[in-house]
Parts: sequence; structure tokens; C-alpha cells
Amino acid sequence: MRKLVITALAVAGIASCDDSFSSLAYGDYNGIVAAMDPTLWEEVGEDLYGALEPTILTVTDERTFTVTYQDPSEREWGNLRRFRQMLLVGTGDESWMQEALEKVRDPVNGPGLYRAWDVWSRGQHVTLIVVDAATAADQVRSHLADVNQTLDAQYRAWAQNRMFLSGVDSALADELMATARFQLMLPEVYTWTRQDSTFLFRNDNPDPSELIRQVAVNWKSPIPTDMQPEGILEWRAELSASYNEPQEVDLSLTDAGPFEFRGRPAYQIQATWKNPPEQNWPAAGPFITRSVICPEQNRMYLLDAWLYAPGKEKYEYMIQLQTILDSFRCGPA
Repeated sequence: MRKLVITALAVAGIASCDDSFSSLAYGDYNGIVAAMDPTLWEEVGEDLYGALEPTILTVTDERTFTVTYQDPSEREWGNLRRFRQMLLVGTGDESWMQEALEKVRDPVNGPGLYRAWDVWSRGQHVTLIVVDAATAADQVRSHLADVNQTLDAQYRAWAQNRMFLSGVDSALADELMATARFQLMLPEVYTWTRQDSTFLFRNDNPDPSELIRQVAVNWKSPIPTDMQPEGILEWRAELSASYNEPQEVDLSLTDAGPFEFRGRPAYQIQATWKNPPEQNWPAAGPFITRSVICPEQNRMYLLDAWLYAPGKEKYEYMIQLQTILDSFRCGPA
């Protein structure tokens, strides 16, 4: 069974606030404390791990969330109930369920899925599954997909809000549309350069040795008629020659395929880049490359987003890069 590690200082600080609603929620946004009766947990724990800890492709298969079980009858509950992300499962008769149900904004009409905020601490998100005792395990399993979707949406909204704390560079978006006939919505902390038809947008704060997020845009005109995935990767290799970091592609973990982007034909490849062997220091990270066809401009665009974040969880930063890619627009000819 997984256990949370809490420093003595944190516990002392939380305990000093007694039970009054006075403290900010603590814990990571992608950490979930799941509370329910131990007998029920024995039945559904593995199902819950499987549903709420899906993996995404970064450099490896990385878990999007980390779930930790807590028995509400144990002494630690007084501290752990102040976690930022909580999942509570019960019949509604339990005292800890009743405290949370009082904060649910929608009417509570028997078993089902509910949400509450700021139950035991400020900035807290609480998801509740109210069950019948006789069929509790089956009812929990029936809600897990919706719970994961809800938590993931909350996390994505947090990651997107966090990336735009500096503000949206709308002036840059207007300039790109006026001069290059495409648009991206980027945070103001990104710097950018242009080399002919190649545009590079980069955020290496706080230090490029710790974190780099970069997006590149290039296009071909007229639209290539025989562009295959291999051709897209060759195009990316040409584009990456302008990067500060030499890159080779590792396709051992790859997610690729065609899709429709705002009504336009597109193709996406997500895999891993790494430094060439002759480099003096190793580096690697995930990348997302998209080709998008804009018929009215007679252009095929290549958008390449990559991340360098050694020793860090990468899901938040991948959401940021996806958000930037999703903001792409190509204007009229």
C-alpha cells in the first residue's frame, strides 16, 4: 500500500491550524488522496489505480496522476484531508462524507458522482462518489472513467492558467498573422527569432540547463503531394538543424497518425529526441511534430514542439506545448 511522506514541519504547520478553515490546500496538483472504508478499498483499489493513473508518452510512459489511499478512521486523516485533490467514497452516512457533501453545490439525490470545493482547506478540489453499501464496488467502478476525465480536465485547466500567468502575447499573434499569415498564442515570457520562413519560439526560464520549451514553425509551398511520415521526420531533421541543441529522433516509443485539425488535414508524430552520441553531455526529451495543410495558402505547415526537463515530471509541460500547438491558425492567402 502506498503511503504519503509528509515532513514533520508540514505536519506541525497543519496541525497548528486546528480544524478551522484557515489553511491553503497542500500537495501536488497531480497527487490524489483517495479515502474510503478499508474493506471497499481492498475490492476496488487496483481498479482505481488503473483508471486514475493512466500513462502518457513522454520520454517514458509517465503516470499522469499519483493516487494514495487513506483510511479516514486513522489518525493521519486530520492532516491528509487538507490535500489539494481528494477522492471520497462512501454511503454518505460517514461523518467525513457529510462534511464534504455539505459543500456540494448541486442537489445530492442519492448515489452518484458529485464535486465540492474548499471543504477542509482553501483551493481544495473534492470529488465524491456516493454509493449503496450493497453494490458499492460496482458503483465505484462505473464512475472511474468520469472521475479520471474530471480530474484531468481540472489539471489541464490549472496547467494552462499557470503557463499564461505572464499574459498572452497578443501583439506577437497579430504580428505573425500580418507578416507570415499564421498565428500562435504564446505566453509573453517566450522569446522568438525568425530565419527566412522558420520561426522559433522559446522559453528557457528559469535556466536552460533545467527546463526548455520550444516551438518551431516552417512551411512548404506548393503543398507537397506525397508527404509521408518519413518525409515529415526528414523535414523535422532539417528544421532541427537550426536549434541550439543538436537532436536525433528515437522512435522506440511513438504515437503517430492522421487527424483533422480545425477542418484541415493534419498528421502528428510524438516521440523522443536525444543528443547525437558525439555530444559531450547526454540530453533527451519528448517532441510533438504536426503537419497541417492550409489549401487557401497553398502551404503545408510543420509545427515542432519539444521539451527538455531532466528529472522533472513532464505532463504539465506537455499540456503547455499542446496548448500552443492547438492555438495555431493559418490565415487567407
